[in-house]
Amino acid sequence: MDCLFCKIIAGDIPSTKVYEDDLCLAFRDINPQAPTHILVIPKAHISGCNGVTEENSGVVAHIFAVIPGIANAEGLTGGYRVVSNCGPDAGQTVPHLHFHILGGRQLNLDMA
Repeated sequence: MDCLFCKIIAGDIPSTKVYEDDLCLAFRDINPQAPTHILVIPKAHISGCNGVTEENSGVVAHIFAVIPGIANAEGLTGGYRVVSNCGPDAGQTVPHLHFHILGGRQLNLDMA
């Protein structure tokens, strides 16, 4: 598979990890759109939001359970945004489900 995020999970491409467990990995975005910009990805390859099924939805629930801890560890006490782009028209550039944690300043309403 030629998936950038699968290569990061495998350790073939370096990343700046901020959290990891058996189901997911969180690392700093290389092109941050906010002072804090972290990507959280499932370790199992899921193509995107449209690839979430009853069988794999537990990993998404798990990711949303760990996101507040990541945000807290990053000092995002004033709030943060969680974004997932679904498909190329929405700006999804890597076909692997991922969630952006954005924070560290007041975010504009039109920021994605």
